[in-house]
Amino acid sequence: MERNQHKINQGYIIAISFISALGGYLFGFDFAVIAGALPFLKEQFAFNEYWEGFATASLALGCVVGCFIAGALSDKYGRKPGLMLAAFLFFISSLAMAFSSTRDIFILARFVAGIGVGMASMLSPLYIAEVAPANTRGRMVAINQLTIVIGILITNLVNYTLRNSGPDAWRLMVGFGAIPSGLFLLGVIWLPESPRWLLKEGKDSQAVAVLNKIGSVNYVAETLSGIKGSLNASNVKFNYSGVFKKAVFPAVAIGIGLAVFQQFCGINVVFNFTTTIFESVGFSKDDQLKQTVFIGIINLIFTLLAMWQVDKLGRKPLMIIGSLSLAVLYIISGLLLQNKSPLAAWPLLAAIGMFAMTLGPVTWVLISEIFPTHIRGAATSIAVISLWLSYALLVFTFPILASKLGAYTPFYIYAGICVLGFWFINSRVKETKGKSLEDLENVFRGH
Repeated sequence: MERNQHKINQGYIIAISFISALGGYLFGFDFAVIAGALPFLKEQFAFNEYWEGFATASLALGCVVGCFIAGALSDKYGRKPGLMLAAFLFFISSLAMAFSSTRDIFILARFVAGIGVGMASMLSPLYIAEVAPANTRGRMVAINQLTIVIGILITNLVNYTLRNSGPDAWRLMVGFGAIPSGLFLLGVIWLPESPRWLLKEGKDSQAVAVLNKIGSVNYVAETLSGIKGSLNASNVKFNYSGVFKKAVFPAVAIGIGLAVFQQFCGINVVFNFTTTIFESVGFSKDDQLKQTVFIGIINLIFTLLAMWQVDKLGRKPLMIIGSLSLAVLYIISGLLLQNKSPLAAWPLLAAIGMFAMTLGPVTWVLISEIFPTHIRGAATSIAVISLWLSYALLVFTFPILASKLGAYTPFYIYAGICVLGFWFINSRVKETKGKSLEDLENVFRGH
């Protein structure tokens, strides 16, 4: 693994990570904008609970398509072209949503936005993990989560500012996404290609040139040796069937389990249906949108705490703390919502903070780390597809469950899922902090 005495160009690594992680900002934008737009969209397009759920879930369905595209594209042509395509899709979909004249056009445009989100959600952390040295990789990958939550917070602030702009306020809310999309596209043009991908394709001189910008001669030599050893030991062409081979499937199964749990833990219903949840306890539309701002602030503060701790405390302890804490907070939230108490805002805000410090960023860090180099693109794609399918099911079912059983009932279900998640993490997930990506190949094969 990389040693601390190796000289690393931290400024260059941080710049690369932040530009790549702008995909996370746009992920946060498209993820959060629906919470502010829904009250207006329900009036504009007469959404019932089924259309409300489907309009929200359409982003995730696009994400699934985006992950399939990104997986094949990034392994054949490189990580950088995939990030450029994601940026372009973000740009055109933001404008298409803003100028939507019908419900179906809006949902289709949100689906296209989801393709961009799906590509970025896979490629941004994957790219950062392949570029960053092991001793800073957790923090650098967590930058992707940081930009997601910054995107959520800024979007919620913009939504709140535009709340009194008339019935077409939602058009401005969704249209503003074109600005960061354009900046992301310009930034990606500057990024180097992943040195691990370059070596996999036999482009050694280009890989060395990138690594020389990242660290010292010793760092370059050691990194080259580790990557080449990994590739030589596992000379397998890209295909999705490769992830089901006995030698690597244990890691893939853990990645899928983490991805599904991060969504079924339920926190994203608080992000996406803030207005629906707080309407159930008597909050006005103004107060509902104000809660989205509070959620964005808490989310940002605790994500910063996660970045500070992920390479110190470690991945597994944070995941265990998060799963158990969410189970308790959901039970409290469910009881307060059931009794129509405005105090439900407090445990829900605490749940947002706990997720932001644990399951939110750490799941992405682990998914970017645990797969062997030769199947990383395909395996990451499958894990993230599982995540987005789980998200689609979660957000589609919540409005229906809330309408039929009350907004409080789903939180009891999510509490039970968090207990199961604790068992899974405690029994199956191994610590990854401080290990090189090549060292981790044996860890998750069970060696």
